[in-house]
Amino acid sequence: MTTVRDKNIDEEAASLRAAMVRELRNLGAITSDSVADAVAAVPRHLFAVGEPLKAAYAANQALVIKRDEDGTALSSLSATHIQAVMLEQAGIEPGMRVLEVGSGGYNAALIAELVGKEGASISVDIDAEIVERARKCLDAAGYEQVEVVRADAAAGVPELAPFDRIIVTAGAWDIPSAWLDQLSDRGRIVVPLRMRGLTRSIAFDRAAGPEAELVSDSYRLCGFVPMQGASAYTERLVHITDGLALRVDDQKQDFDTDALAAAVRSPRLEVWSGAAFDLPDELELFLVTNTPEMVMLHGSKDLVDQGLLALSVTRGVPTLVSGGSFAYRTKRQNEETGGFESGVLAHGPDAEAVAARYVELLRRWASDHQRRGAARIAYRPLPAGTAEPSQGVVAKRLGAVAFSWS
Repeated sequence: MTTVRDKNIDEEAASLRAAMVRELRNLGAITSDSVADAVAAVPRHLFAVGEPLKAAYAANQALVIKRDEDGTALSSLSATHIQAVMLEQAGIEPGMRVLEVGSGGYNAALIAELVGKEGASISVDIDAEIVERARKCLDAAGYEQVEVVRADAAAGVPELAPFDRIIVTAGAWDIPSAWLDQLSDRGRIVVPLRMRGLTRSIAFDRAAGPEAELVSDSYRLCGFVPMQGASAYTERLVHITDGLALRVDDQKQDFDTDALAAAVRSPRLEVWSGAAFDLPDELELFLVTNTPEMVMLHGSKDLVDQGLLALSVTRGVPTLVSGGSFAYRTKRQNEETGGFESGVLAHGPDAEAVAARYVELLRRWASDHQRRGAARIAYRPLPAGTAEPSQGVVAKRLGAVAFSWS
């Protein structure tokens, strides 16, 4: 029996849901009526059990649903903002078969709305507890038709393939071959792919012709809890000194940590590019994909307070390392333009040389590529372990991600 309290909750949830749809449209996350209608239809609060209604309908708030003993998030209900973005990237149409990797339940319900009665929404997760939770939430929200499968998602769900769309809702370091095998001939995969410390949601389509590669011109900034199971990948953290480390994708790359630790306390070289600092997420992607030696530098606020490093290191910053020297980007206000100018801070015996290389990248970005969507991305499957990093190429275990910039 529906109580007055239940009715009041439903009415408040509907109002908050409508407001969230308007906000997502204003933010540019929702651009189509079909995604707007799906978000307006699915009661997100039924997938955010125990959370206040306002938290359930906060457009940019992810909700952790499982942590490990150390408090690290193992599974989360992603922020509706990025879910809407990825659904728009996917371009789901009625009647499609869609596989979701990672089972929070809510996104699978959105997919069910988009594919309609003639389509199929299938969700797979390695964690039995998460699968059970998703199943209960989907049933409570009226989405019994969604299939939830417990399996290592690296193997896909071959018994239910092929899929017109595969949407990955966990951070992936590579693209398992099973996903490609189970993707239809004209299929699309939307995956949060991690590359040299940065994650982007990339919508890959199969390329025309005999090649097996995937191609994309759609990518968006995002962040997700990492994949588990066979496709899990642990980035390497190279400690330089107290409160300072390099986050590295390539397990083979060597660093002279003693020399770099000494460089931190050496005089700092400051070089300004004369180029505007804008679109930092696009700039970072350009930097890390154009130089194999570029890694992410993470530093503590204490080192900043000591005057050794700039504030940008506290958030992680692309850093060019050469022997015992390193350089990273910074910015300053430009009184002439009223905006910011990009620059470089360098340390170590070869500070001038490494700073010059970095500044050249900043100037090339500003003169040739400073706009959204300038990258074209291809994923090329290769025999395991054969990919090699180079300019414009990020090596993966099962393939290579190649970037070209227009």
